[in-house]
Amino acid sequence: MIPRFLLGTGRADGVRHQASLGALAPAGVAATVVYVLFIGLPIVALLARAGQQEGFLAGLTGELVMQALRLTVITSMVSMVVVVVVGTPFALLLARRRSTVLRVIDTFVELPIVLPPVVAGVAMLMAFGRNGLLGPALGGLGVTLPFTTAAVIFAQVFVAAPFYIRAARIGFAGVDPTYEEVSQTLGVSPWATFWRLTLPVAWPSLLTGLTLAWARAVSEFGATIMFAGNLTGRTQTMPLAIMTAMESSLGSALALSVLLLAMSVLALAALSVLLRRTGSTA
Repeated sequence: MIPRFLLGTGRADGVRHQASLGALAPAGVAATVVYVLFIGLPIVALLARAGQQEGFLAGLTGELVMQALRLTVITSMVSMVVVVVVGTPFALLLARRRSTVLRVIDTFVELPIVLPPVVAGVAMLMAFGRNGLLGPALGGLGVTLPFTTAAVIFAQVFVAAPFYIRAARIGFAGVDPTYEEVSQTLGVSPWATFWRLTLPVAWPSLLTGLTLAWARAVSEFGATIMFAGNLTGRTQTMPLAIMTAMESSLGSALALSVLLLAMSVLALAALSVLLRRTGSTA
């Protein structure tokens, strides 16, 4: 027999539920205020100090800022292409097939999320470095990865891909396979079914994962500095440039910080608009 408290008693339960929420409301408001202040005050302080800094406007157009911004945008875009091309079919496989091996792989995919970035950089150096596991083979082909722009892309893909694959897997898992089977029984090819049915339904999850992956790639620091170094115009992305600028030019450091903040806000705003439009057309 199911306990009475699990069955509920209609309106009375609703009243008690509202009462319990009312009792917790002050704590919720206090926690919200504390969190907003904790997150908001550093951002306000950053913007206020940037507005007061004499070299801020000059820093926005400085050579250090422009080089770091250009390199960050190019490498993050290339990284996202790699993540989408490789991660989409991989996530679809994880969502559609069930096996012990895939469950292990599914868990392994999320390892870079919890792995310290510096450890990831050292690991890639041990794998792809000159004296690494694949170093001699790559050297024989005339390929050198460490301390190159390609190493920046490697580091970004390593740390960012799990965010996209995880979200894409959840999105694909939310598509009812029955609809796909019906589509194929009507003569629609599996490829056409994917583009016309599976992808549109899973699109919000894919878009969210892509945004999170891009943000993680843009903010990557530890793995990049270990595997790619901090070479101006070659491997110095915006987070690395901020560290360098803090030693000599606070204006440039603030300019880079504000640019990264603006990019993050714009990415979240664009994601919100796209998801709202997707929901309205669904």
